[in-house]
Formats: sequence, C-alpha cells, structure tokens
Amino acid sequence: MRFLHIADLHFGKSIHGVSLLENGDQGFWTDRFLALAAELRPDAVLIAGDVYDRSAPSGDAVELLSRLLEGLAELGIPVMLVAGNHDSVQRLSFLRTLLAKEKVHFSRPLFDSPDLSCVTLEDEHGPVRFWLMPYVYPALVAQSLGEEGLRDNDATVRALLGRQAIDPGERNVLLAHQNVTANGAEGPRGGSESMVGGVGQVDYRAFDAFDYVALGHIHAAYPVGRDTVRYAGSPLCYHFDELRQPEKGPLLVELGAKGEPVRSTLLQIPPLHPMRELRGGFEELRAAELARPRTGEYLRLVLTDRRLSPESCAFFEDLARSRGSILMDRCSEYEPFRGEAAATHSAALRQKRVEELFCDFFAERSGGTPPSEQDQALLAFAGALLERNDPPGEEEIEKLLDYLTEQEARP
Repeated sequence: MRFLHIADLHFGKSIHGVSLLENGDQGFWTDRFLALAAELRPDAVLIAGDVYDRSAPSGDAVELLSRLLEGLAELGIPVMLVAGNHDSVQRLSFLRTLLAKEKVHFSRPLFDSPDLSCVTLEDEHGPVRFWLMPYVYPALVAQSLGEEGLRDNDATVRALLGRQAIDPGERNVLLAHQNVTANGAEGPRGGSESMVGGVGQVDYRAFDAFDYVALGHIHAAYPVGRDTVRYAGSPLCYHFDELRQPEKGPLLVELGAKGEPVRSTLLQIPPLHPMRELRGGFEELRAAELARPRTGEYLRLVLTDRRLSPESCAFFEDLARSRGSILMDRCSEYEPFRGEAAATHSAALRQKRVEELFCDFFAERSGGTPPSEQDQALLAFAGALLERNDPPGEEEIEKLLDYLTEQEARP
C-alpha cells in the first residue's frame, strides 16, 4: 500500500504581514500537490493536523481546503485528516459521517468519546487500519477516559491508545499531531514552531503498536526514534529559521506485508516564492545581488558591518520590488550596534509586565497578529502567577487547566 503523508498546511498563514493565501503561495502548492497525486495515484492521503493556521479560519482558507479535498475526491483517493493544535476539532469534524461516504475521513473530538476514528483499507496483503488521533489535550482526554489524574501528555496518549482495540497481528497506521521525542531529546525545529520547546512531550515508544506513525506539529521532516515514526514537515517555509530545512514536500510511504520494511521518500514541491536570507556586509551583498539577479523571492536582510539605515534598507527594498520579490525582514548584527541596542532593549523590557512580554512573544511568533481577548486573559493569569515569589497552589493550577479546557471546548 502506498500513501502520501503531509502535515502542517497552515492554510491562511501570514509571514511579516504577507498572506501566503492571498499572495498565491498556498494555492500554488495545493495545485502542485494535486498534480502529484494524479500522477502517483496513491491508495490514500494522510493529513496530520494544523490544516488551518487558526481555529476560526477565514473563508478563503476554508475554500482552499475544500479545493484540496474535492480534488482528491475527484481522483478517487481516500483522505484521512486529524485536527492539530491550531485547528478546531469541532469545525473539522462537521459533517464527518456524511463526508466519510465520499472517502474523506476526519478525526472525532476526544471529549465526546475516547474511541479514535478508525478507517480500514485493503490491499493484496490484507487490511490496514488507520487510526486518527487529533491533538491531545490531557485535561480533556482525562475527562473522557474518566481518569481525572491524567495531566501528562505522554501518560495521556498511552492511556488513550491503550483503550483502542488494536490488533498487533494486523498492520496499523496512526495519524497524530504531537511533540514526539526520543528519550526526551527533541529534533530540529524552525522558528514558527519554536514555542514547542519541551511542552507536551510524548516518547516515540508510546507508538510501538503501529507499523507507521504519520506525525504533524514540527515543521521539519525527520524520523523520531525509529524510521517509521516520522514528521512530514510543513509544505512551505513559514519562518526564515526554517531555511535550515529547505527541502519541503510530501512523504511517499510504501507499506508492504506485516513485518516488511516500510519505505518513505520525500517528494520535493518547489515553492512559488522561495525564501532566502541575505547575510553579510552591505557592499558585499550589494555587489552579489546586482551580479546574480533572482526574481519572485521572500527575503530577509541581515547586515553584519553597519547599522540599518533608511538608505541601506531602501536599496534592497527597491531592488527586491523591481524583481517581483518582497524584503520581508531586515536587521543588523553589527556588534557595536547590537551591544547598544541590547542595552536599550533590556531597559525597555524591564519596564514591561510579564503578560505584556507574553503578548509580544505571541505576536512575534504569529506573523504580527496579537493574541485574542481569551488568549490575553490566559496570559494575564499566567503572568500574575509568575510574578509571585511563591509557586502556584493546586487550586490555581486547577483553575488554569479548567480555563484551557473551556477554551478548547469553544466552537
């Protein structure tokens, strides 16, 4: 059996104020992916969460997902999709039963039932069971399981999977959207998911019952612990830090008979607008860019020999604009300037309350979008706890967990 594994589409994503939906990037990728699916004719497409960038997506983002799913349905390719932490599992599970008749299968909300959605496909070697596990919020799953003491992601995932009727003699594939690690060691991350930072770790051995685990959540493509527990990565670079993992594309997974090696191959889909960082001295970069014209890029400028000035920025901005590119970000790593700027920045930071720093960090990591009113309330509560000299009590921790549970339950 062959299937395509993708994840972290983040339809509706903006970078430095540029909408990747409105600027054509995500639509371009969707068309290329559908063309690849038409060529390969896989037995299924697995989408491992974070389909949308926000739990309440725009109409255009919803339309793009519809385009993707309708295109795969027209090809007769079954689709399996789980909700990530950026998605609303309630919204994604809308019409779940009806869509399943068209071979489009969504994960079900875990707070309704601890039973995972399971889809069975057949090939010459027999059945393959696909288990659909959306992003696990321990407090919600604990209620569903009737085990209120569960607060740890690893223990919660193990308890949840232990409730499923998994036959180890058959081939089993899991779709999951979690921060999966090997013996506590995290793999490479890019800037857009750097907030993961140890939060909610699940050890890869929790998935020993599965022949392949299709992961989402981390934007780089790599295996965790064993070759068959694998992240597909995001389809596009969503942060300049992600240039460390430049190859982006779906994974083609080939599953043979039970016990046979599972093969996976990354199939690169070039982006509409490649991202590139310009790093170096002003004159060096100026000469290099004039000598090697490139078009249609998203650029970041890092000067190492001087401060940023209106003149230096204007040169690269005008050059980028003339070539159909966008200079998205600009900064200086000139050491004297960095020292002076750091002192000024440090003094400014000391004047801010903890929740203000949280809000600034949230906006930085979400492409400039500030947190919602509900998020601000949570950040203010967490900030108040941090500003105290003594650790929070059990009652306050329960209050925070209840708040998170309430927010996740919102439609």
